[in-house]
Amino acid sequence: MAQGLSIKKLLIANRGEIACRVIRAAKELGLETVQVVSEADTDSLAARLADEVKVIGPPHPAKSYLDAGAILSAASECGADAIHPGYGFLSENAGFADAVASAGLTFIGPLANTIRLMGEKAAARAQARDAGVPTVPGSDGVIKDVDEALTLAETIGFPVMIKASAGGGGRGIRVAESSDDVRRLAPQASSEAEAAFGDSGIYVEKQIEKARHIEVQVLGDGFDVVHFFDRECSLQRRRQKVWEEAPSAAISDTVRARLCASAVDLAKSVNYLGAGTVEYLYDEATGEFYFIEMNTRIQVEHPVTEMICGTDLVIGMIRVCAGQKLALTQDEIARTGHAIEVRLNAEDPANNFMPFPGIVTGLRVPKGDGIRFDHMLYDGYEIPPFYDSLLGKLIVWAPDRAQAITRLTSALRNLGIDGLPTTAPLFLALAGNAEVQANAVHTAWMETWLERNSDMLTKQGEAAA
Repeated sequence: MAQGLSIKKLLIANRGEIACRVIRAAKELGLETVQVVSEADTDSLAARLADEVKVIGPPHPAKSYLDAGAILSAASECGADAIHPGYGFLSENAGFADAVASAGLTFIGPLANTIRLMGEKAAARAQARDAGVPTVPGSDGVIKDVDEALTLAETIGFPVMIKASAGGGGRGIRVAESSDDVRRLAPQASSEAEAAFGDSGIYVEKQIEKARHIEVQVLGDGFDVVHFFDRECSLQRRRQKVWEEAPSAAISDTVRARLCASAVDLAKSVNYLGAGTVEYLYDEATGEFYFIEMNTRIQVEHPVTEMICGTDLVIGMIRVCAGQKLALTQDEIARTGHAIEVRLNAEDPANNFMPFPGIVTGLRVPKGDGIRFDHMLYDGYEIPPFYDSLLGKLIVWAPDRAQAITRLTSALRNLGIDGLPTTAPLFLALAGNAEVQANAVHTAWMETWLERNSDMLTKQGEAAA
């Protein structure tokens, strides 16, 4: 077996840059790789990198990447031992994890019961409280009706967030500033949650104004858990992260130690297996942090953690899910320097971030010390219009945050993705912003900044054209 693993052939049940990332990790472990693709992805970079390719359906995700039966049939046909779900699609689907296990295959992720528990936001909050992890003041579970939401909101004080219990990706969230808002927005949040997740359950929690979004990377083998320190993801647009860095420059080492210890405590309380992220809101005004959710998968922003800790997290999760014990103790995990990641999307910042699939007519990848570009591109690649617009992630490392921003600026200027607009001009503008450089941001900062600077982004787009 490859490098002492109980598996030798890994099927990647995803697409895009994360599929390419998993294939590279698997090959380092000596594993054979199988890439499942929709009919729109037969000429993708992931398909070119994999040892074997299986077409599982038409372009629409529901008929391909979300079709558990088609994926399991492909695994059976090619003799795969394990399935890696990446992020998104079926990565946090407990039913899929159960089906993989029932088929006698290894799921590269947590056990289905863990996914089920931590994926239900109200239940995850209760688990966190039981583990001694601070939670944002709010409902103990799913609320029954609007009247219960009103009573709770008036008790904890406005503003409050009405959130989908089964939510993710910023969907099913409404901010209520008054009782009238609760009456109006609670049904909206419930309806959106039902449409997006098939679950209309909602809960209420206090909104921490001007909060920081900070998260802790954990890895567990089902018995022991270690952390790989923290990341900050406060620069967000429509509650979607766009710029991530590690470690957070907003917290002290004392807070960091408490934060990371709480994440490990929570993960241990559910016998966590695989890579996961515990997410928090940090209130700079009080110095307190509050659990908001746990993502039971590898995350888009995992490279910044890898850059400061020198550890391949994808290899780590494959090893533990294949039955090996953690390779590192907590004392052996150290962090050095500062890393920043920006998400390059096929979107036009000068035109309200309109998605812009097209053909890559030229690709220039920046190189040099402390520069990494995880992507799904090649010259002549035609980006299909059916999926998320993420093209890749530009990641930089430097000894400190100021130098990392300087290196990011240089790398962005040397990056070329010709043939379509991308979000690169947005990140150049952010890197040159005095408040970003001073780390004077919070989760609502970017929306306000974009409103003030829409003309600047339009001019940048016109100049680039």
